[in-house]
Amino acid sequence: MITLEDWALIRRLAAEGVPKARIAERLGISRTTVVKAVQSDAPPRYERRAAPTSFSPFEARVRALLENDPELPAVVIAERVEWPGSITWFRENVKRLRPEHRRIDPADRLTWDPGDAAQCDLWFPPKKIPLEDGTTKLLPVLVITPAYSRFITARMIPTRKTEDLLLGSWELIQQLGRVPRRLIWDNEPGIGRGKRHATGVDAFMGTLATKLVLLPPKDPESKGVVERRNGWFEKSFMPGRSFTSPADFDAQFTAWLERINGRVVRTTKAAPVDRLDADRAAMLPLPPIPLHLGWRNRVRLGRDYYVRLDTNDYSVDPRIIGRLVDVSADLDRVRVRADGRVVADHARVWARGMTVTDPGHVELAARLRKQFQHPRAVVAGDDLARDLSDYDRAFGLAGEEAD
Repeated sequence: MITLEDWALIRRLAAEGVPKARIAERLGISRTTVVKAVQSDAPPRYERRAAPTSFSPFEARVRALLENDPELPAVVIAERVEWPGSITWFRENVKRLRPEHRRIDPADRLTWDPGDAAQCDLWFPPKKIPLEDGTTKLLPVLVITPAYSRFITARMIPTRKTEDLLLGSWELIQQLGRVPRRLIWDNEPGIGRGKRHATGVDAFMGTLATKLVLLPPKDPESKGVVERRNGWFEKSFMPGRSFTSPADFDAQFTAWLERINGRVVRTTKAAPVDRLDADRAAMLPLPPIPLHLGWRNRVRLGRDYYVRLDTNDYSVDPRIIGRLVDVSADLDRVRVRADGRVVADHARVWARGMTVTDPGHVELAARLRKQFQHPRAVVAGDDLARDLSDYDRAFGLAGEEAD
């Protein structure tokens, strides 16, 4: 076999018109070798003939294990087949065989019509956010992206529970100004899994007149638009940033998204904001009635005049002790009503296990407690004396003489 340098020289000399016999004489090779080098499409390459190795006796058993479980770890396979040699050499051979046994899952290219669908997902920024009690926590960000325009809307929410997911969804849909005909979720427990929907989700979808689509397992392509953007947030938005609160995060993220929604998307060749009007035109109108969303509960106010929402306690006007009160909350406020009248209004805290107290409630409770412990003395007056003849008349003895 000739070297790579000889092959290149032969082809250059032949291109210059040097006869093949003279090239063979100059390089000391046969004329047949020169002819083959000129006619070849690729440089010469040495290929070793396949020969049995120490792995060969084990290959059939390894293939059988990979056929049942293509992702079985190489160490486990080595133990099952009783491999006596180097684990590094064994891993290399298993790596070579594994792709032949993996099941193929082709991904179709999806097209999205205007107004048809919006993809919904939760993104967890990889940086803890400071909360009211001085602790820090990883908080979810709800992201809704109409698939046709790629216009991104997002908001940080306190929890992954159904109440907060629906509150956040409604806020982002209001930002769009219209309702996508389908909302696509990937089996989020607070929304639903399989054919089972979380409590309140069907009513929410029915009020919006939209359809909820819960994707089957192993179908990331159907929600790839929003998931790719979640990964992009971590690389483009998060680096070098710090946050003082959830509100500060939302302010920075919203300002960043305003710029991003104006940039041209490679796949659509247009900026999301330029395609948004066409997307909205094909969507459904917002419902004409207000949506009753959020946390709702009815309890009887106890002597400690606090109500619990999620994991936090909020004080209530102590004059309502013993009566039924309605507790409601959205992403920002917690309100308590008695007979339709607001008896407590607090900013909602996102930390856990906190007690939120209105100083006015404590002051009023102290006055009520003092009144209970020291009741006012009743002074008997002359008006409490009664004539004995009144009793005689009451019992029908009037006019009779006493014995």
